Amino acid sequence: MTSADPPARPDPHAGPAALASPAAPPEPIAWPDGFTAAACLTFDMDAEAAILTADITSVHRMTPMSHQSYGPLVAVPRILSLLARHDITATFFVPGYSAHRYPEVVRKIADAGHEIAHHSYFHENTIGMDAKTEGDMLDLGLRALWEVAGVRPEGYRAPMWELNYHTPRLLAERGFRYDSSLMDSDHPYLLAVEARPDAPAPGAPDAPGPGVATLAEVPVSWGLDDWEQYAYLPGLTGSGLIESPVKALEMWTLELEAMYRLGAAFVLTCHPFLSGRPSRAHALELLIERMKCLEGLWITTVAEVARHTASLNLPPRYCPPPVIPADAYWVARPPDASPRERTPP
Repeated sequence: MTSADPPARPDPHAGPAALASPAAPPEPIAWPDGFTAAACLTFDMDAEAAILTADITSVHRMTPMSHQSYGPLVAVPRILSLLARHDITATFFVPGYSAHRYPEVVRKIADAGHEIAHHSYFHENTIGMDAKTEGDMLDLGLRALWEVAGVRPEGYRAPMWELNYHTPRLLAERGFRYDSSLMDSDHPYLLAVEARPDAPAPGAPDAPGPGVATLAEVPVSWGLDDWEQYAYLPGLTGSGLIESPVKALEMWTLELEAMYRLGAAFVLTCHPFLSGRPSRAHALELLIERMKCLEGLWITTVAEVARHTASLNLPPRYCPPPVIPADAYWVARPPDASPRERTPP
C-alpha cells in the first residue's frame, strides 16, 4: 500500500468481531520530575476567517467584521499583557490568512516567546475535504506563518477540530510533531498516522510498533472552548444566549481541578475576539491564579506537552472509523469517505 492509498476496509460480512473497536483507552502518562499534571492555555486567532468561512457574503457586513477584528486589534495585546504578568507561555493557533491580514500582531506574539501553531489557512470547513485540497491548504498556511513570523510550526489544530482520517498522514508528511483536535482521552498519547479500521489492540501480535509513523495527540473538548459560552453574531453563529464569565470560570475551574486530580492535561481553547473582552479576560486571569495554586501543575505550551509525550516511547494508538454492519440494512450508508484526489479548480 502506498502512502496515497486509502486504508483497507474490513470485510463487512465478517461477523460481529469486525464491528468491535480495536481502540484502547490511553493510559495516564508520567510527567517531568516535579509535575503531576499539565495545563495549556491556547488561543485560536481566527479573526475574520472563521465567520467568512461560515458565510462569505458577510465580507460585506461591516459590523460582524469589526466584531472579529477586535481579536487581533484589542484582545491579543490585552492577552499578551495578562500572560506576561503571570510569566506564562501559551500556544496561539493562527490561520495563515489571519497572519497575512495581521502580520504585526503575529510577530508580537512570536516576539513575546509564545508558541505559534498551524490552524488552517482560511479556517476552512474541512469536512469531506479531499487529501489534495487539504494538503494545499496546509502548505499555504505553512507558507503564511513562515513569511510573516519566520515560524515553522510543530503543531496543528483543525478548524472546528474536524480531522479527516487522512489528515494525520498529511501532517506527518509535512513534519508536524503533534495534533490537538481529537477528543478520545484526558491524557496525551501517540497517534498512529495510518487510521486502519482493522487495527489490532495494543499488545496484540500485530499491534503498532515503534516503526509506525506517529503524531503526539494532545486532546481537547468542547466543554473547554469559549465559543460555546460567548459566541453570538446574528444570523451567523450562536443561539443568542451569551453566558456570564462567572459561569465559564466555574465550569473551567471544576474541570481544571478534576483533571489535575487525574494527572491529565487540561487544554483550554480561547478565541481572542471572545475571551479578550474585559470581564472575560478578568475571569481568565482568575483561572490562571487558580492554576498557579495547584502544586505540581505544569503550565506550559502544547508543543512542550507533545515533545514530552513523544519522548516516553508509548505504544502508538489507532483511531479507527466505525464499521457499518451489513445486516442492519436499515442503517443509512454514508458516501464513500475514502480520500479522493481531484484537480482543484
